[in-house]
Amino acid sequence: MARRTFYSFHYKPDNWRAAQVRNMGVIEGNRPVSDNDWEQIKRGGNKAIQDWIDGQLKGKSCTIVLIGAKTARRKWIDYEIKKSWNDGKGVLGIYIHNLLDRDGYKSAKGKNPFAHFTMERDGKKLSNIVKAYDPPYTSSKYVYNHIKKNLTTWVEDAISIRNNY
Repeated sequence: MARRTFYSFHYKPDNWRAAQVRNMGVIEGNRPVSDNDWEQIKRGGNKAIQDWIDGQLKGKSCTIVLIGAKTARRKWIDYEIKKSWNDGKGVLGIYIHNLLDRDGYKSAKGKNPFAHFTMERDGKKLSNIVKAYDPPYTSSKYVYNHIKKNLTTWVEDAISIRNNY
């Protein structure tokens, strides 16, 4: 079954790294938004941003949070995580700090964005349920290949975890 995914990430610092993952062609993801489109959406205020996110999440079976240095605790990333989980979608994270940006630099490893969510039902931290994958390489090429090789399995596992929770 072909899976459609939503990619969640901190746009400004991580869009180059995120584009690498989104363009792997392993699974179908949401259409990239341009800088100009995103600025126009933001000008519409919080309601416009929320409506855009809600529209992008429709028909998706999984949300992939691409974790950069400052991804955790961002308002809209938190919204995307919470909405995805509450809507029954699979959720997973992938650390992307070792992928190179457009200038050839890596970034610092960010915090787990699922760590501050607590499940009402049993008090568990979402970070103890949702997997956040940290590729075991420092070479950008090896990190890229690791993600590409495993992404489909990670998505299926995330959907299974959510369906069984």
